[in-house]
Amino acid sequence: MQLLSDGQITDADAENGVGGVFSLTDPAKINHYQHIAVEQSRLHIPILFAFDTIHGYRTIFPVPLGAASSFDPDVARTDATIGARESATVGLKQVYSPMVDVSHEPRWGRIVEGAGEDPYLGSVMGAARVKGAQGSRYSTRDKVVSSVKHYVAYGEPEGGRDYNTTDMSEQRLRNLYLPPFKAAIDAGADTVMCSFNSLNGVPGCANRYTETTILKKQWGFDGFIESDYTAVAETRACPPRTPDEGPCGHGTAADGPQAGANALMAGTDSEMVSTNIRDYGQQLLQQHRITMSRLDDAVRRILRVKFRAGLFSHPYVDQDRATDPASFLTDADRAAARKAAGESMVLLKNSDSTLPLDKSKQTAVIGPLGDSKHDMLGPWWGRGEDSDAVSLFDGIKAQDPSATYTPGCTMSHAEPPDAATADDCTSTAGFAEAVAAARSADQVVLALGETREMSAEAEARTTIDLPGKQQELLDAVRAAVPDKPVAVVLFNGRPLTLAQVDATAPAILEAWFPGVEAGNAVADVVFGGVNPSGKLPVSFPRTLGQVPIYYNHEPTGRPCDATQKYTSRYRDLNACDPLYEFGFGLSYTTFSVSDFAIDQSRVRPNGRVHATMTVTNTGSRAGTDVAQLYLHDPVASLSQPVRRLRGFERVALDPGESRTVSFTIDRSDFGFYDNRGHFVVEPGRIELYAGDSSSASLRRTFTVTR
Repeated sequence: MQLLSDGQITDADAENGVGGVFSLTDPAKINHYQHIAVEQSRLHIPILFAFDTIHGYRTIFPVPLGAASSFDPDVARTDATIGARESATVGLKQVYSPMVDVSHEPRWGRIVEGAGEDPYLGSVMGAARVKGAQGSRYSTRDKVVSSVKHYVAYGEPEGGRDYNTTDMSEQRLRNLYLPPFKAAIDAGADTVMCSFNSLNGVPGCANRYTETTILKKQWGFDGFIESDYTAVAETRACPPRTPDEGPCGHGTAADGPQAGANALMAGTDSEMVSTNIRDYGQQLLQQHRITMSRLDDAVRRILRVKFRAGLFSHPYVDQDRATDPASFLTDADRAAARKAAGESMVLLKNSDSTLPLDKSKQTAVIGPLGDSKHDMLGPWWGRGEDSDAVSLFDGIKAQDPSATYTPGCTMSHAEPPDAATADDCTSTAGFAEAVAAARSADQVVLALGETREMSAEAEARTTIDLPGKQQELLDAVRAAVPDKPVAVVLFNGRPLTLAQVDATAPAILEAWFPGVEAGNAVADVVFGGVNPSGKLPVSFPRTLGQVPIYYNHEPTGRPCDATQKYTSRYRDLNACDPLYEFGFGLSYTTFSVSDFAIDQSRVRPNGRVHATMTVTNTGSRAGTDVAQLYLHDPVASLSQPVRRLRGFERVALDPGESRTVSFTIDRSDFGFYDNRGHFVVEPGRIELYAGDSSSASLRRTFTVTR
């Protein structure tokens, strides 16, 4: 079967089966090829059409890293629910989502697609996305099957470069990187995508230990594993192969037949784009390099998912519904996206209560991203259209009709390799006009950050500060209006090094890429209609040299002390901590966490501990805080992280109001995996910490007995 470059298959090949299509979303074409498969092919097996619905299909929500900042699984669930409905409407029954890769690497472009650096938060958000996409049965017409990716440890590539190698211990793999995948499988995910990278020298799509031993046998996964784009072909060695033989690289297979055999026998059931298993299957069977039982198992798994998706009963798209504009981007969808974006923003700094601004005063919107619709959708924008998006300036102007806009400089949307020489705010020619606009206004909003092309796949950066001369633009504006309210709104898909921004700007709002309702949602927060409640799902380093820096690191015999030489420090940085830590986020009100208590001081290995804390709104306006519970095992057979998030809850409070929240801790929390892959619960003291960031200081202890 011939797969054409535009995803279309020639009818002449129909007698041999349809083969595969990639990212086809035209409902008429989907029905056309489905008809060929169901009515004309030899086996009459329907096609499972799939798409990268990552944070929306047509209704684009905040990017997943932004959504994780909400610490609200309902945000992820709603995103996935609407995305599934819109995707299924055009005939798609599988989405390549959620990405649950834990990452400590902000240079890596794909950090934008996940939930950040913590496996617990990633587990909660990933499971919520699966439940939203699949519901109780993904055979219903508004549901799809999730493909959890990228299995596994794809988020820690050497140097932060996409597709690069990963090497780690067994205990780190199981304690940090596998838990979100397990949570997604437990939530019902029926497909999993194996990754491009190698893990400890073994490519992800040819790794029998992770695919078969862990996923299929230990976890009981009965769905199918699909490879990422050409990942099976990429296991082949390159020299002395010729370029026309296609992708290559890892060097664990000498040729196509070996690549196909390795992948299939490791546990990969479906090969995406490259076709080694199909091309060489008969040959490999005859040579006894693959087994018929394993081939039957792969086919059975794929058919099982197609039956569960209802494709054998209802293979075709409802054309009327699929072409009805009312099926997409409804008013209710927009309202949900706007609410999600508001919850996802993190107030990083707010000196002298600069924010919220007064909408009755004139606002100058300045910056290269201030009137961009394109960038608001972020990377992996599904079938979202720029024209659907609300720019920051449009959102501000809707609430402050006197608002003005001046770019100051421009940003390029060039893709590699042109991106390396792109003119991204490198000219200061527009600075004078920006300064004049600031002087003429009562208050200033500076829209700075990255373009959407700077994040996602194949978009690693060697620096993670503001691109080009955006810092100089901020400096010029701030110097011109030192006594006026100036707020920086950041649009970006990764943590940035913001030490200079923090030193210059009175207020900083991390908006990420907020989606289709970006401008309205930012305006809601900037003018105080929404009180920001987001918390960082990933640490923001002071400087690139601190990377990797993350809150759940392991202790050392000589922990960092910036005042002492022989400690784990940098000689040229007078600090040990990140600029903004995991779990951090400000509000327009203030909160306190108190009365931290646990119900027992001793617990058996299979027992439970109940912890409570009281959150109080100590400020003058209503707001939402995120209560957070962390755990530390100070003495263990393997050195344990200094903190591990084990619970969180959003708490909405009126001024002066208090609420007590409770959490339950059990063996799944105070146990851990050792380097043999065994889960162990060891006797000894356990420390719990309560607060509203990873620097939580309230402490209680209990002892796990024998």
